Amino acid sequence: MIYLDYNATTPVDKRVLEAMLPYFSDKFGNAASKTYALGWTASRAIDEARKEVSSLINCHPQEIIFTSGSTEAANLAIKGVFAAYASKGKHIITFATEHKCVLDTYLYLESLGAEIEILPVNQEGLPDLQMLREKIRADTILVSAMYANNETGVINPVKEIAEITHFNKSIFFCDATQAAGKVRVDVQEEGIDLLCISAHKIYGPKGAGALYVRRKDPRVSLVPLIHGGGHERGLRSGTLNVPGIAGLGKACSVAAADMWNESGRLSLLRTQLEQGILDQGHSFVNGSIKHRLPHVTNIAFNGVKADRLIAQIPDIAVSAGSACTSESPEPSHVLTAMGRAQLAGSSLRFSLGKYTTPEEIEKVIREVNAAAARLKGGK
Repeated sequence: MIYLDYNATTPVDKRVLEAMLPYFSDKFGNAASKTYALGWTASRAIDEARKEVSSLINCHPQEIIFTSGSTEAANLAIKGVFAAYASKGKHIITFATEHKCVLDTYLYLESLGAEIEILPVNQEGLPDLQMLREKIRADTILVSAMYANNETGVINPVKEIAEITHFNKSIFFCDATQAAGKVRVDVQEEGIDLLCISAHKIYGPKGAGALYVRRKDPRVSLVPLIHGGGHERGLRSGTLNVPGIAGLGKACSVAAADMWNESGRLSLLRTQLEQGILDQGHSFVNGSIKHRLPHVTNIAFNGVKADRLIAQIPDIAVSAGSACTSESPEPSHVLTAMGRAQLAGSSLRFSLGKYTTPEEIEKVIREVNAAAARLKGGK
């Protein structure tokens, strides 16, 4: 199996696994147990992980709230702001290509009286900043935009969106699940108030993630989703997943150390893949080729159905879109929003990772091109 679906999930790095293992058995204490050594050891592991996560995105460790992943973190950010700032307004702005965990949360808030405005994107998958300036209002409490799209890899102009948001004295939430650890993300430089990440996208364990919550300039207030025990500054009660959090911290540390070399290597491999497929003349890239992650390409194959193409290459793991919507019969909402609904059923996402090799890319080029030619020939 050649795995090219790293945007869906990643294998746990051996260094990360090694950091996690002691907290399953030998160091099994509850981090909230403050009266004996096992609890202190677990608490120190949490503190160290908080430092490692905060270092990756340039914030204070106490601004990190541990969660079960980005979906929970996004729910806490969005619902928490809506509840905490209801006296200011109920207007929220987001974009049509956001992840379903964000869009579905806004759909839920509409049932509670929120006014959700979903702005379009252009054919490259990028937002219209002038439209955002025109749509933002005095009662807009939140603007949210993902850092990089999970299906196309397109990177949003985050800093500019944040500036527009802050000029209006609103709060800016950024889903950085696909970007953190892959490209430089700096919440201070880019003016991000709330940001979510997930360990399993950066070679950490599933079931661990974090929410960054700005504590000054401006100080962001949230109403918690989960009550009981007062863990995580009262914002996320529940016994902390010490092994998972230790793994998240180590994954962030490894990602920070490897990021620049790895992004350059993957960008070259991605170019190799695209050239090998696009040279056949039956395909093209969906989304901006200038503003995107280094390891992702979304390719449309003219006249070929994506599900049939995937069936023809069983030893290559790729996807037709987000893992969270892979069972949906509907065309990709991301490509539809970009005006490419007719090609959504003919597009594949290739996402490369740290274990991808040039030899694997050459094999993928051969097999994908051969399969596409067979299908176009009616065989």
